Amino acid sequence: MSTIPENTANTEVIEFDVRTDEMLVNMGPQHPSTHGVLRLVLRTDGEVVSEVTPHLGYLHRCAEKIGENLTPRQWIPYTDRMDYLAAMSMNLGWALCTEKLMNLQVPEKARHLRVIIAEMQRIASHLVGMGAYGLDLGSFSPFLYAFREREKILDLFEEACGARLTYSYLTVGGATADLPPGWLQKCEAFLDQFLPVIDEYHALLTTNSIFIKRCANIGVMPADMAISYGCSGAVLRGSGVDLDLRRDGEEWYTNMYDGYAFEVIVEKEGHYPNDHVYPPVPPEAVLGDCWHRFYVRMLEVRQAVDLVRQAIDRYSAASGSYGEPVKLAEKLPAGETYLETEAPRGQMGFYIVSDGSPIPWRVRARSSCFCNLSVTSELCRNTLIADIPAVVGSLDIVMGEIDR
Repeated sequence: MSTIPENTANTEVIEFDVRTDEMLVNMGPQHPSTHGVLRLVLRTDGEVVSEVTPHLGYLHRCAEKIGENLTPRQWIPYTDRMDYLAAMSMNLGWALCTEKLMNLQVPEKARHLRVIIAEMQRIASHLVGMGAYGLDLGSFSPFLYAFREREKILDLFEEACGARLTYSYLTVGGATADLPPGWLQKCEAFLDQFLPVIDEYHALLTTNSIFIKRCANIGVMPADMAISYGCSGAVLRGSGVDLDLRRDGEEWYTNMYDGYAFEVIVEKEGHYPNDHVYPPVPPEAVLGDCWHRFYVRMLEVRQAVDLVRQAIDRYSAASGSYGEPVKLAEKLPAGETYLETEAPRGQMGFYIVSDGSPIPWRVRARSSCFCNLSVTSELCRNTLIADIPAVVGSLDIVMGEIDR
């Protein structure tokens, strides 16, 4: 049994304020939680972060300027290297923008083929986002589970175009080739096997009490802040803003989804669409926090499965061609055009100015990740250093798209 020393009775108690100095801490550019070569400069006072400044440009490759020296078809491989985790979506955005300038409509079969490929790419992209997010927060198993299923999607993409990361498959005029015999059956078999696996992801992360504590009520972004910073995709819908370009975008893009049945994944009146089949929102979570941004992506994975099934039925029933790529030397109409598509990370826009030659006079890209990253400083203010990976990871950024 411990006793109090006799001399402590006369001990003098001195009170004083503990003061710390501000310190600048570099997170990155080679840091696993920055999702690429991103440098974050943190201004800290002890463990509390008062300011976060992103520093970009470590992956800048002059892609837009290169686009002003190539024909649109030749520039397709450069779009692959923007969001390299959703390269099919980058191919699609550029192809649609060029087709809009040329007033070129692809055949019905090519339209449904594009929906199949785009939504399969959305699943593969969100799987990386889910697995890497779990890894950011200290859980290794979801990363392995996610990549196990993603490999099966990449196997299907490899059969379709011969590549597994940078595809150059969806191109101006349609696609570079039709889907090979038996591909649709393999895709349906994957969807049948994959659907029950989604419940495993929810058990691993979505409903995990530790994961909820790391994400719920962290990095809260109100709807007005998300709109003012130009956020889009799951980041915007995670704040309760009901906007999806597949439904609300320009007609040249929404025509691709004409006749498809789907609901925008966004919380309305405290509920998500069909939330009776999903894990409930935990009481600790606040609309616009890291958990909701993650949850929207998880629900979009199930939604994408349904869209692929619809597209397979329509593609099988459609007659005609899958669409043929335009000629490399074909001249573009003089003028300008801009088109945004709903890529896995948000609104991806392409802008073309043509002087009537086969090579565009100006090419620009509007990155969804750039706008989503711009809100980092607001979300990280007065958080702990340990919460920075949770906030940045919830934005699901890809630096190839930001730097271009």
